[in-house]
Amino acid sequence: MFRRLKTSQIVTDVVIAVGFFVIAWPVEALVASGAWSSLGPVGDAVSGLLIAALFTGALALRRLSPALALGIAWVGALVQMGLGRPPSFADLAIFGVLYTTAAYGSRVVYWAGFASALVGALVITVYLFAGPPFAGGGLSWQTLPLALVVLVAGAFALGLSWTIGALVRTAVRARENREAQQRAEAETAAEQERVRIARDMHDVVAHSLAVVIAQADGARYAASSDAAIATEALATISTTARSALADVRLLLGQLRHRQGDGPQPTIADLEELYMQVRTAGVQLRVDVDPAPPGEPPAAVQLAVYRILQEALTNTLRHGAPGGSVDVRLSWLSDRVELDVRNPVAPGSQPGRSGHGIIGMRERAQLAGGRLDAADEGGAFTVRATIPLGGAG
Repeated sequence: MFRRLKTSQIVTDVVIAVGFFVIAWPVEALVASGAWSSLGPVGDAVSGLLIAALFTGALALRRLSPALALGIAWVGALVQMGLGRPPSFADLAIFGVLYTTAAYGSRVVYWAGFASALVGALVITVYLFAGPPFAGGGLSWQTLPLALVVLVAGAFALGLSWTIGALVRTAVRARENREAQQRAEAETAAEQERVRIARDMHDVVAHSLAVVIAQADGARYAASSDAAIATEALATISTTARSALADVRLLLGQLRHRQGDGPQPTIADLEELYMQVRTAGVQLRVDVDPAPPGEPPAAVQLAVYRILQEALTNTLRHGAPGGSVDVRLSWLSDRVELDVRNPVAPGSQPGRSGHGIIGMRERAQLAGGRLDAADEGGAFTVRATIPLGGAG
């Protein structure tokens, strides 16, 4: 029934209504004192006050409650016709009420305003030509053409007010839909950015921690027997941790300042990745055949690096001790095929928990390719195919 309005809107409507009443009451009192009036001076003043008050109330409530304003306007019109008064200044409030029923009313009020415009035009025409004292003759065959003109003019005037409100309603709805779409697009972009940063964070931290854990275990066992091996393992831990810390700081800087992408790893960094895995005690065999044809797209290089990084991290977590890991890269003319295969430690279930495989699959899909990971005869295999034509 009542809409939420700002305080400034309520104050504006009240000020307009007060100004309207200050003009309408004297005009109504003057109109009521015509020769056709039979109420006397006091009756004319009271009737003028009543009509002015009703239409002023409708005008004041037009935005706060279009339905209530429409009802009050109809009451004012019926009282005006019941007293046999002619149309006057106060009736201008009807145009404002019809406008707001179309612009701000509910669906029922919207169509009630449209019906009121048509019915109102008919009622005005019948009233003016039904023979009130000021009409001067009433409805006849001679006045019928004039009555039709009045009907069309009334319907046009009242309908125009309602139509303008309907256009404003359409414009407001379009603006709200546009703003909602923009908010949804912004939220989607923010969510995609959060997912990207979370994926990068997982790849960097998970791989680095896996290497650090493997080296720490080796250093602990070698500390009592071979100081040189322990020292080398500790140096690898230090280097890996520093590299991971730099990557994490870069990702956090992007998250905090919404900067563009920082430097991303490429296939030129794969040798360093292989070295980290080998120093962690993994027997790694890498076969690249054929070699990359020229410079692959940056998105493809990043996808290959991150997928290999996560797949090799899984070998550190779930691979069988002493088992070898086979990596095969085939850079064909239109795609790159990646295959990582390692034996699974007894009781280990890679891919059953965590986000590693999900992240690898997302990497492949973002580059326009696909990835499958499954346990095949005691060996866990990751296979990916990525087109060289660019990201999907």
